[in-house]
Amino acid sequence: MGKIQYAVVARGAAVLAEHGGAGGTASNAGAVARQILERLHANGADDCHVSYTQGLYVFHVRRTDGLTTLCMTDDAAGRRIPFAFLEDIHGRFVKTYGRAALTALPYAMNDEFSRVLSKQMDYFSNDPNADSINRMKGEMDQVRSVMIDNIDKVLERGDRLELLVDKTATMQGNTMRFKRQARRFRNTVWWRNVKLTVALIFILLAIIYIVLAFMCHSFTLPSCVR
Repeated sequence: MGKIQYAVVARGAAVLAEHGGAGGTASNAGAVARQILERLHANGADDCHVSYTQGLYVFHVRRTDGLTTLCMTDDAAGRRIPFAFLEDIHGRFVKTYGRAALTALPYAMNDEFSRVLSKQMDYFSNDPNADSINRMKGEMDQVRSVMIDNIDKVLERGDRLELLVDKTATMQGNTMRFKRQARRFRNTVWWRNVKLTVALIFILLAIIYIVLAFMCHSFTLPSCVR
């Protein structure tokens, strides 16, 4: 991730607040930044988002509603993070000072707002969360991971439900077979009872016949007929 090494907030060519590291790089950055601000102011530039190269460094400029935010980075920073930084700084500056920025004297906000510049420069230079696209990508990967995990749980639950359905179907099949077997057993017992009853009646009739034949002294029962 590239570093944001210098930042400034200006109205036209008037610097309202700036921050840069110690050393010649910050001094040179300030000088180049003032040249860019004066050129934009002289040309009466409207709202714009532009970048200028100066040796190994790139100056990114965001001009909106008469307020200009500018930062210097190395090539590795690209454009997305620097312009995200400039948008953030513009929003914080407007929220803090409002219309006072339209009439403020040069460096009027420097003592207070330079600390904000320093803090946000460090954040956008070192914190991975500063890159909104990468942050969104990370959040999407996290959501995708949760979705996959949930899908796996749903599929696992589906397997359990399918297993339960299979067990239920097996139980129902066993119940039907038990009912059929019970019905056959009842029929078998009923026929056995019928046969036993018929046999008992036949035996009883035979006994009655034998007793009558004995009493009538003949199996044709002649005396009993007369």
